[in-house]
Amino acid sequence: MKKLAAVVVTGALAASTLGGFTAFAEDTTITIAASATPHAEILEQAKPLLEDLGYTLEIEIFDDYVLPNEVVESDEMDANYFQHIPYLEQFNEEKGTHLVNAGGIHYEPFGIYPGTKDSLDDIAEGDTIAVPNDTTNEARALLLLQDNGIITLKEGAGLTATVNDIEENPYNVEIVELEAAQVPRVVEETSYVVMNGNYALQAGFSVAQDSLVYEKSDSEAAKTYVNVIAVKEGNEENEAIKALVEVLKSDEIKNYINETYDGAVIPFEEEAEADAEAETAAETETETAAE
Repeated sequence: MKKLAAVVVTGALAASTLGGFTAFAEDTTITIAASATPHAEILEQAKPLLEDLGYTLEIEIFDDYVLPNEVVESDEMDANYFQHIPYLEQFNEEKGTHLVNAGGIHYEPFGIYPGTKDSLDDIAEGDTIAVPNDTTNEARALLLLQDNGIITLKEGAGLTATVNDIEENPYNVEIVELEAAQVPRVVEETSYVVMNGNYALQAGFSVAQDSLVYEKSDSEAAKTYVNVIAVKEGNEENEAIKALVEVLKSDEIKNYINETYDGAVIPFEEEAEADAEAETAAETETETAAE
């Protein structure tokens, strides 16, 4: 990893009193690519916490979903923070990259927002709906439209669904596919828009106050679309990366997220995921026993 060579410390390892964290190294720089909102904002809050551990965090903001992965793959930067796991996996498959999840940090509910119409009750023949055009986020938008009775997708269409998988379209809505960053810019041109949480925030929308409908915090989407720290394969166990993830999952950062984003960004709780997995396993075991 380009800038994460650990400093060798002889004698007793210095310890930090911050939240039980331990400083693994001193004067170590971590470079990270991030979307402006909320990722870079959250990282700014993590800076002083990491400094207390002996790490300097350098943040570079990107406004697209491709370059942040390319700069990590090429070792130009150590990590990125902007994407969820389905997008990461799809990117690896399509681009031949070797990026992995080093830790889940938060979840951003996808929402349907008003465009030229301010209620889904007003949907009519031929209305236009803007959605992100990258594979995983388009599928997520289409699934949300399906959940709200606007379209029906073919059976089995899931995280790779596209407009070609629309089986029923009772309102004959036109799905306008745009690069994710462009979707908020057409609110005055389309009937409705379906937006990623970070782009909604950048455009000044509150998921709690402005969206017509949105994914709930206890939904499967919360686990599926958790935003992660991504690194090049082999670097996920680097001590600096582990410290970064630990800080981002600390109570200090969770409190900042909850107090700042009005439900548009929700801290990811791995305990909740573990409980859900345990519940599913128990149900499967019960069903097997019944057979």
